[in-house]
Amino acid sequence: MIYSGDDILRLIPQRAPFIMVNTVEQRDENSAATTLAVEADNYFILPDGTMAESGIIEHIAQSCSALAGCQALAKNLTEPPVGIIGEVKNYVCHRRPRVGERLETTVQFTMTFGNVSMATGTCCVGEEAIAEVNLKIFIQ
Repeated sequence: MIYSGDDILRLIPQRAPFIMVNTVEQRDENSAATTLAVEADNYFILPDGTMAESGIIEHIAQSCSALAGCQALAKNLTEPPVGIIGEVKNYVCHRRPRVGERLETTVQFTMTFGNVSMATGTCCVGEEAIAEVNLKIFIQ
């Protein structure tokens, strides 16, 4: 199932103007593919028209949140889980995305123990990988 628009609000706890996922294109048990249109009014846009690296990390983290929300819906839970980034590791940014580009991101939960999930994320513009990161996320 593809999630977009108001459906995204069922998956993530964030609200406007801080929503960094437009769609969940596909998902399976432990991974998801998301998108984000980089627009000029995005909170993380710098004066040069590119997205700050912290925005890329936030987009990947919210992609993980959307995956966790999908998992919660599959368990018939009514509220999306709230996660807190506990660690950013092995972050590599090849370039910052520009206004008008579309981010296509793949995230995967590689391990979950109790309320801690380890995740990897890769963010692309078209076929070009622009950033990768490993996250440790604490679920409240």
